[in-house]
Amino acid sequence: MSATCLLNTAARNLFSSGIAGFLRPGTLYSCTFSRQMTTPGRVDHLQRTASNFRQMDVFPARVCGIINESASIRRLRLEVPDPNFSFRAGQWVDFFIPGMQKVGGFSMCSAPGLLQREGVIELAVKFTEHPPAHWIHTKCALGAQVAVRVGGDFYFDPTPDSSPLDLLLIAGGVGINPLYSMLLHAADLKRHSHTHTTDRTYTPGHTHLLYSAKNTEELLFKSSIIEVCEEFPETFSGNFHVTQQTAEIEQELQPYVRYGRISEAQLEHCLSERTFCYLCGPPPMIESVSNFLRSKGLSEDRIRYEKWW
Repeated sequence: MSATCLLNTAARNLFSSGIAGFLRPGTLYSCTFSRQMTTPGRVDHLQRTASNFRQMDVFPARVCGIINESASIRRLRLEVPDPNFSFRAGQWVDFFIPGMQKVGGFSMCSAPGLLQREGVIELAVKFTEHPPAHWIHTKCALGAQVAVRVGGDFYFDPTPDSSPLDLLLIAGGVGINPLYSMLLHAADLKRHSHTHTTDRTYTPGHTHLLYSAKNTEELLFKSSIIEVCEEFPETFSGNFHVTQQTAEIEQELQPYVRYGRISEAQLEHCLSERTFCYLCGPPPMIESVSNFLRSKGLSEDRIRYEKWW
């Protein structure tokens, strides 16, 4: 049986006995998967990620917060009470909705530290007609019960023994989600290294974010990104790029915003011997930027990317 068939069967079985079935304490679900060829036409989340790592367990979750991050982006906060649930900064979740066979796939935009402190994760979901995203924007309400399973090979998770890296995070559109999780995780590690000076802990190098969107309205998390850069001005920095801005840019954003696409000169300026780059955005952007980085000597093993259609 193909990977997608097995994953879809698991999704159907998950909700066949009703929502109460997976809310019993300790109830977990697992499935097996293998690599498969994708089919013509629209490729859904399970097909696209069939060869990626997935945790075996599915965990119940409750919607405990809903915010309209922009006109087209809704941000969900999910309480995941099981202490065995964990993820790495940059990973996504399979998102299971009661009564719906289609499984959503959304990158987490929160850091692992938020889960450790408050038992919650956050997702920022763009409005589309795809059933899971459409449900989130039109039917999801506080208290709604769903389920999630962590997956993905795109993450930032250094160990205490890891050599310090200079992170270069490059995002296009909603590709900011996993990179924002990484930026927040790097900030948490920085705070931890300041407050636990006697512990063995990873100390991040410099973290620089290049984030492109159509206009400032579509720049997600911009206020909190600026807050991190101002909290650690020597080690965190960022630039926002807008390609179709028509309104005047707010005064507080002006020092961070540049008109036009991310340039090759900016990319080259960010490179060093310690640079490790994470890219997430439209496939054409990923191809162009990764090719340029390789042409400037950044080795393949220091470029990680995730393409979302």
